[in-house]
Amino acid sequence: MAVLRQIARPFVAEAASGVCIRDRLKGPTAEDDAVLRLVGGHLGSLASRDLARRVADGMEHSTQTWAARKRGLTPQSSSRWAGAVTKATHDQWGLSRRAQWQHLRGLAAGIAVIRHRLALPIGEKGTKRQPGGYRSRGQWHAKSRRLTHLEREYGRVKADHEAGRVSVVRGGRKLLNQRHNLQAAGKSAGQWRAQWQAARWFLTADGECGKRYGNETIRVTPGGEVGLKLPTPLAHLANAPHGRYVLAATVSFAHRGEEWRDRIEANRAVAYRIHLNASSGRWYIDASWTRKNLPVVPLDTLRARGVIGVDMNADHLAAWRLDEHGNPVGQPRRFDYDLTGTATHRDAQLRHALTRLLHWARATGVQAIGIEDLDFTDSKTREKHGRKKRFRQLVSGIPTGKLRARLVSMCAEAGIGVIAVDPAYTSGWGAEHWQKPLTTGRRPVTRHQAAGVAIGRRALGHRIRRRTAPPRDDRSDRRGHRTAQARPGDRGLEGTRPRIPGPRTRSVSPGAARTRATRTSTTVRDVRSAQVWVQDSLLLTD
Repeated sequence: MAVLRQIARPFVAEAASGVCIRDRLKGPTAEDDAVLRLVGGHLGSLASRDLARRVADGMEHSTQTWAARKRGLTPQSSSRWAGAVTKATHDQWGLSRRAQWQHLRGLAAGIAVIRHRLALPIGEKGTKRQPGGYRSRGQWHAKSRRLTHLEREYGRVKADHEAGRVSVVRGGRKLLNQRHNLQAAGKSAGQWRAQWQAARWFLTADGECGKRYGNETIRVTPGGEVGLKLPTPLAHLANAPHGRYVLAATVSFAHRGEEWRDRIEANRAVAYRIHLNASSGRWYIDASWTRKNLPVVPLDTLRARGVIGVDMNADHLAAWRLDEHGNPVGQPRRFDYDLTGTATHRDAQLRHALTRLLHWARATGVQAIGIEDLDFTDSKTREKHGRKKRFRQLVSGIPTGKLRARLVSMCAEAGIGVIAVDPAYTSGWGAEHWQKPLTTGRRPVTRHQAAGVAIGRRALGHRIRRRTAPPRDDRSDRRGHRTAQARPGDRGLEGTRPRIPGPRTRSVSPGAARTRATRTSTTVRDVRSAQVWVQDSLLLTD
């Protein structure tokens, strides 16, 4: 009998505390373009040098080394610019550190699978949970060499992780690799160079609460006027007092404009980032801020009106509404999306699917959406599924992290909570216990929709399986094994047992003797059972 792993309790996912909006700088002049390019290039070079120093520090980093780096950058920029550069460097190092840890987990998963398959006889079939042995001697030999390579790579990455060394490319590793194959990227050398330079510029300023309009370095007025503090070497380009340059271009945030305007008029902190789209030649500005003291809704409150269980798949979301008792209500819903094409297209597809999901959730009146807390670290490796390339691509294509982050963010704006549940056995138990009972002649239920029911029940705190086994001493076969869900036709304690011909020796009714004495026997067996046997006294002899 397989031992089930312990299932984690559902929890309420934390709502996104950050807000970021974007708009285009309208009507920049040639002078504005030149100044922004000079400032971005100068600060970008400082950011590159600071990142190199931070990577060299590794685990020896401390507040003293951070302060020393900031003091070294201040004469070439300003105190506020230096603070923004060092903070961005620290965040970038931390992001690379987390990516390195995920790479270690992937290598460890691949090594474990190869070792397991090498230990099995050649040609042995696998099970549903574990892969089998390799098909041939040649494949076994090739995988043994790959195991050596992975172990060597794991040792190198682990040593870097313990020492705090990370590999970071300012501008992005993907864009850097395109330089070696411009024809496949569809770019010329000049186009690539323009994108590379724009990606490495630095025009980011952190907000300051209490300062005028929430930012002293890049200041945007309620009317849309944009001005920035020039670094010390470029102070001669100023067209306003105190070494500032005011752009002729203006900005007007359409999305969340009122919320942004309320913040800057109250002098609350707002961070800004100016960047160039090298393909179109347009300048954009991002405004971001943090929302504090967000209300925390208890789990029981979110469950009061039921939930919507959502099963995430590679091309759609399968959802079903459940009431507070865990019963499916209404019809299941399917929200499709297409994750092919550019990143912008994929992001738009996810946003559109989640928007339709939230509109349906608002119409039903539920207060929470239940999703799985998925992590496919050990399932995306090619070592586990071998030649099943399409299946590996299918698993890798499920946007677990991006979809979950965007769903939490959009639900926070809609006033709907998100309950994350353990993904263990949701698909299998959903298909076993809910797919067939919910299927009707006019409504065929898919495996994914049944998994949505299982996810919703777990989010509500109910069991997924509809019937559990009785206590061990109360089973029909006395301490034998019984499945959790009785199959049709199985004999058990729950149903009426069929009549078994023959004498009943386990129990005798109180009036059995009187019935036997008065009835007329019709068979030899009945005559024998009606006789009364009397033992004679013992014969005594001399």
